[in-house]
Amino acid sequence: MELQLIPKNELQLNSVKTTSIIENNSASSISEYKQKPFIEANTKEVSLRELKQDCIIPVFSKDNEKTIAHQEFIEIAQNCISSVYQHHTIDMPEIRVSHQIKGRVPSAIHKSAKDLLGHERTQYFERMTFIIRIPSITEDINGNILSLIAGGVRAYNHENLYSKKSIEKFKFFIGFQNMVCCNLCISTDGFSSEMRVSSYGELKQQIVELLKSYQMKKHLQQMQELPNYNLSERQFAQLIGRSRLYHYLPKKEKQALPELLLNDGQISTIAKDYCQDESFCRNEEGNINLWNVYNLFTSANKSSYIDTFLDRNANVFDFTNGLKSTLNGDSGYSWFLS
Repeated sequence: MELQLIPKNELQLNSVKTTSIIENNSASSISEYKQKPFIEANTKEVSLRELKQDCIIPVFSKDNEKTIAHQEFIEIAQNCISSVYQHHTIDMPEIRVSHQIKGRVPSAIHKSAKDLLGHERTQYFERMTFIIRIPSITEDINGNILSLIAGGVRAYNHENLYSKKSIEKFKFFIGFQNMVCCNLCISTDGFSSEMRVSSYGELKQQIVELLKSYQMKKHLQQMQELPNYNLSERQFAQLIGRSRLYHYLPKKEKQALPELLLNDGQISTIAKDYCQDESFCRNEEGNINLWNVYNLFTSANKSSYIDTFLDRNANVFDFTNGLKSTLNGDSGYSWFLS
């Protein structure tokens, strides 16, 4: 299940209809940016080789049937992406994990933890996320280079591993990555918050369907409109205040408003970065355009745990577009700016 990379001199436009609107730019411009983690929180980077060699595979305890392992999910995604985007450059996956589950082999049952040898320790990671960049498909928005990416999340805490083998759940997306800050840009139609599968074949089928149904042109057009809309300092302050108030509203009142998934600490980070972020802060008059607001939101989302990261990212894209609609006279998100 190894991925075969396509040499750059063989690049040509992909046959998938959604990619025909994108000019096939040189991937060399992507390498100019310093690569930052696409998620932070309590994660660490691992390689695909480490997942294969150093991690055990969890099972459903009542029948000892194996789960689809993290590395298998990644390799299936690699094959799907290289199939759909077969004439493009495909980068190797960037993988981050969290919530290490430690164990030991039976022969070391009586040893103290400090005396365990390397081969006597076992581990797997409860949560894993990855992205695979397609650097031959890029777009420029407000002076920022965006690269097409796809990726996913597997969180064993969403499975009942104490039961018999059952439907397994995965998250998968296709969208863009802002190479200035490495924030992800995910739209609802390019994201599946719960792929429910019982086999490799079902997982592959659902990934391919999502890749092919992604409305790239629509997603880019929505992002390209954001720099044309501005919030004044007063409106931004109102947005921050209302966003912090939102989480403490009575349930009935909260349900009547559009959903905002970022937590209170992340809203505080957005307020700080409005003043201090080098790339997306306010201008000299205190105004800030919605593209910069959106990137402050996605940057703050990097502190989310793996299992909520993609859902929140897709949510802030809808939220930012809701603010744009409010500036156009729609009342749907007006509570946050009024």
